[in-house]
Amino acid sequence: MNIYTHTLENGLRIIHRQFPSEISYCGLAINTGSRDEYAHEWGMAHFVEHMLFKGTKRRRAHHISNRMENVGGDLNAYTTKEETFLYSTFLKEYFPRAVELLSDIIFNSEFPQYQIDREREVVLDEIDSYDDNPSELIYDDFENLMFSGHDIGHYILGEPHTLNSFNSDIVNSFVKRQYQTSEMVFFSFGKTPFSKVLKLTEKYFNIKQELVESKNRVTPRVKTPVTSILEKNTTQTHVVLGWNKYNMFHPDRYAVYLLNSILGGGSLNSRLSRSLREKNGLVYNIESNISLYSDTGFYSIYFACDPKNRDKCLKLIKKEIKGIMDKELTPMQLTVAKRQWKGQLGISAEINENNALSMAKNYLHHKRFIDLEEVFSTVDSISAKQIKNVANELFSSAPFELIYK
Repeated sequence: MNIYTHTLENGLRIIHRQFPSEISYCGLAINTGSRDEYAHEWGMAHFVEHMLFKGTKRRRAHHISNRMENVGGDLNAYTTKEETFLYSTFLKEYFPRAVELLSDIIFNSEFPQYQIDREREVVLDEIDSYDDNPSELIYDDFENLMFSGHDIGHYILGEPHTLNSFNSDIVNSFVKRQYQTSEMVFFSFGKTPFSKVLKLTEKYFNIKQELVESKNRVTPRVKTPVTSILEKNTTQTHVVLGWNKYNMFHPDRYAVYLLNSILGGGSLNSRLSRSLREKNGLVYNIESNISLYSDTGFYSIYFACDPKNRDKCLKLIKKEIKGIMDKELTPMQLTVAKRQWKGQLGISAEINENNALSMAKNYLHHKRFIDLEEVFSTVDSISAKQIKNVANELFSSAPFELIYK
């Protein structure tokens, strides 16, 4: 696999994967997210992601959107608790255009007050749309419950009272502090030769910056699980159960992912889906998820049901958890579970946009490229005993529980 890396003098790391496709991807993975905000900045990482499209010293907002769209390309971005991604998709011949545009956005964006005031209304409307979608909002509320009082707990979108305080000085201060080239990865995926990637990134990204100390991340302490009930006036009862364990560097993380696939990871043949949906007809949707951060993380189970069936659903979930804690998978069960998860990973790897973003995230955090063959090899090495041990470690304590009713 043709993977190339380089680091510029200003600390910007570059990773490029040579791939025979007429469609190319490039962008920036930035080691900053909502957990890097001070209390008066809640929502700032996401807000800045929006503002990066609103004008630079040489371009207005419509010039930015048209620059790639006029050649059939796309410009996109998203924000998490720990990262901001800004990237473009385009035909390979427009690689120079994409690189120059990304550089202009990152280094030359201006944040005039009138644009801040306008975009604030857009984000407030985005918050309202989440309030209308309990199956998504409950995850935000759950993290706020599990990590209450810690930077990683508050909402990525922020709060109306903090958004209403944003001005040009506050936005510029955050960008200056968090958008340091030493905390960025430029990633590229496509046919472009690495020599050309290097030449263009040297030209447009080797910018000297004033060094500013970024906000230090503090590991959240593990809290005693609690149950919280919120009145949301929903027709269904929505429930999330969660266990605070593991992080993205834990040696058992792949075993946790395999456990998730077996128990409830989005497939109709998962144990939770078979029990609650297929056998008992209690839910339309039940799923389990893993959220791993650099220094913490959690495993969660979500379902929605008729309020009168909530206790029965919880009883069945506990039964399935106990079953995977008490009894090792048979060789056939383990083989089928591995085959299914590897198949899902392989299919996902056919989507080159996923590959480009995954490559960038791995390089940002793990400082190396992790290919599918390495993942498959690790999955193949997981034993039934390891799955049982991980289940017992994960589910040994009572869960955090959030209920919408």
